[in-house]
Amino acid sequence: MKFEELLTKVRGIAQNADASNTDFLAVQVNITGKDSGVFYVEVKDHNISVEPYEYNDRNCAVTMNMTDFNKLIDGKLDPVVAFTIGKLKVDGDVGKALEFSKLLK
Repeated sequence: MKFEELLTKVRGIAQNADASNTDFLAVQVNITGKDSGVFYVEVKDHNISVEPYEYNDRNCAVTMNMTDFNKLIDGKLDPVVAFTIGKLKVDGDVGKALEFSKLLK
């Protein structure tokens, strides 16, 4: 999967996600490997934005390779397990990263 395809997939998931219980959340996602890239997911006033840029004032940054991130958003990889075994790295608030993973399921 190409980075642009992943971004489109995440935007589709975000359109259907329930952000009614989230006032603000900003997570930068760093995809590593062959088709690497950076994007952010922001929840502000219960609206979700997904943009292909870095986010400086984020709650956390999540770093994964493309394959594992796809498994995560498809529900085939538990975020806690991924974090524990080193497939998911979090820079910042780990609780916000967990909130982010639940939002995109």
